[in-house]
Amino acid sequence: MTLSPLNIALWAINLETPLKSLADWIEITSHRMEQAKEQGANLLLMPEYVSEQWMSFAPAGIAPDEEIPWMATQAADAIDQLKGLAKTHEMGLLAGTFPVAIYTKDEVSDSPVNDNSGYYNRAHLFLPDGRYITQDKLCLTPSEQDPQAWCLTPGSKVKVFNWQGLRIAILICLDVEMPALSSLIADHDIDLILVPSMTSKLAGYNRVFGCAKARAIELQAAIAAVGPIGATRFLGKKRQNQTSAAAVYIPCEESLGHIGVATEISPADTTVGQGPLIVAKDVPFAEIRRLRNGTAEVWPGAWDADHIFVEEE
Repeated sequence: MTLSPLNIALWAINLETPLKSLADWIEITSHRMEQAKEQGANLLLMPEYVSEQWMSFAPAGIAPDEEIPWMATQAADAIDQLKGLAKTHEMGLLAGTFPVAIYTKDEVSDSPVNDNSGYYNRAHLFLPDGRYITQDKLCLTPSEQDPQAWCLTPGSKVKVFNWQGLRIAILICLDVEMPALSSLIADHDIDLILVPSMTSKLAGYNRVFGCAKARAIELQAAIAAVGPIGATRFLGKKRQNQTSAAAVYIPCEESLGHIGVATEISPADTTVGQGPLIVAKDVPFAEIRRLRNGTAEVWPGAWDADHIFVEEE
């Protein structure tokens, strides 16, 4: 199959932008999609926990362990409206992540029932053809496992799907740091990995984005990563600050320009306006796939270490 280049927009949201309601957030998101489309983007990628910005209109007195459940109450309305945006703007939208309640099926009626057992940190991808694809975070941070704070449940599967002739997966923040996950998907012929992230410190940014670049090399794929910048205000006070940026990494090969970077901006902990919006134009998936299929300089393919043993002396 002949692959057309893809233009990927990345929006490092400014969390300090105050919101009055979910409708306010939807309107801003729609405007950013319009701007991205004007720059030729086929897909807009937003950060992990975009719902952190929703805390600017959260009810007063909400406790830390009530924040995720409250965000999840906004999810259904957000999903319905975001589906419409993908069709309206005729482009893909990975609306970052926001939590959803875990549902199971009633054994009698086979209808979905909230079993009240927890919440997933879920990425939400809306495609202009009407598809809605989700991915749950697989490896949780300590704060995401804290019963006194953002206590979440890890997902259990990685989804690989097709769009625009590409094989795509989503790895959320810490998930892209896990070599075991990279090894798991290495023989699935991945063209693109989308990485919504959220990191409070510069060290966290460097872990996520450094590993994203490593994944581009070891998987011979493009990796698009973005995180939020700044701090949300809740009842007049700033919450935890976030440090991040946006980038699209590609394999470090001569035909791709040697350096393994399609586009990137420097990390920051403060920004202006709605936050940076950058577009990686004409990401060369056809050439990346050609390299992955045997013409890369030294890449051995989806190599595993099953035949290697560790010897301690």
